[in-house]
Amino acid sequence: MEGTTSNRPRVLHTMMRVRDLDKSLSFYTKDLGMRLLRQKSYEDGRFTLAYLGYAGEDETAVVELTHNWDQNENYQIGNGYGHVAIGVEDIYEFCASLETRGVKLVRKPGPMKVDPLEIAFVEDPDGYKVEIIGLPSFRNAIVAA
Repeated sequence: MEGTTSNRPRVLHTMMRVRDLDKSLSFYTKDLGMRLLRQKSYEDGRFTLAYLGYAGEDETAVVELTHNWDQNENYQIGNGYGHVAIGVEDIYEFCASLETRGVKLVRKPGPMKVDPLEIAFVEDPDGYKVEIIGLPSFRNAIVAA
């Protein structure tokens, strides 16, 4: 979709339902270094929305966590959802710091089997995958494409 700069669509957020909002907020802020940008509870709807990111919503896409207060069961992630990806300058240092805080690495950092892109995977408290990408290898992949 083409448009003027002022009318160009952009991605605003990715929403994920979480069972324990405090645990999820801790993971995304303390472990992944995001900032809690805003949070609002809806008493009549019995849910809370929390928006997190590395910059403001007016600048970049963010993560929306939805906590339904009456949800007692774990959510089923399904087989259609993939992951959220974040980029870091030093993937090895970043992943080592995650491990020291008790975050389980589902895939240790290193190059992909079919590409020099350096990646790792962790899971948030609800089991959602978060891909960690080394920004130097990401920049090289963009140039090579």
